[in-house]
Amino acid sequence: MTDSPKPAAQRPGGRTARVRAQILDATVRLIGRDGITGFRYEEVAELAGVHRMTVYRNWPDRDALVGEAVLGLAQETAPLRDTGDLRRDLVDFLVALAAGLVSPTGRALLSAVQAARDNADVRRTVDEVVTRRVDLLRTRLASATALGELPPVDARFLSDLLAGPVHLHVGRDPRPFTREAAERVVDVVLAGVRATA
Repeated sequence: MTDSPKPAAQRPGGRTARVRAQILDATVRLIGRDGITGFRYEEVAELAGVHRMTVYRNWPDRDALVGEAVLGLAQETAPLRDTGDLRRDLVDFLVALAAGLVSPTGRALLSAVQAARDNADVRRTVDEVVTRRVDLLRTRLASATALGELPPVDARFLSDLLAGPVHLHVGRDPRPFTREAAERVVDVVLAGVRATA
């Protein structure tokens, strides 16, 4: 008597994780194209290549779907590294931020920021995105402060000073935000922080 073949072990995540990733990617692309108020479950399902009920089953609440998609794309946009050189890390961050803001995912993030004014659920998501980004900056600044590169500074305040010019440039200037522009912003901000410490 021969042993019957054992069923193949299922990998955790597997197809379910892939389907969820497709849905989140489709959500980001539609938000980038139409804004948060303009996309529908049906369009998400069609673009993701899944049945509409699959979207409903995973995210019965539309704002929860938007929130998870926005949080995911925010983590991909503009990472902040710690190479030991604060100026370079901040310049790299601003260059990546500018590139991210003009991408489809960046447009989706900006759409979420605009929608947050009128939607409390989206506002909570955007606040969480900002908090995570400020926490990353706070960690990087703590390292720089410990090394004597920078006096103690409020991370949220510094984040606004650094990112504000990038958002303004991307919003009104058709030319790319260059590395030279990022260097000027970082140099002015860091000089101001050091001078007023």
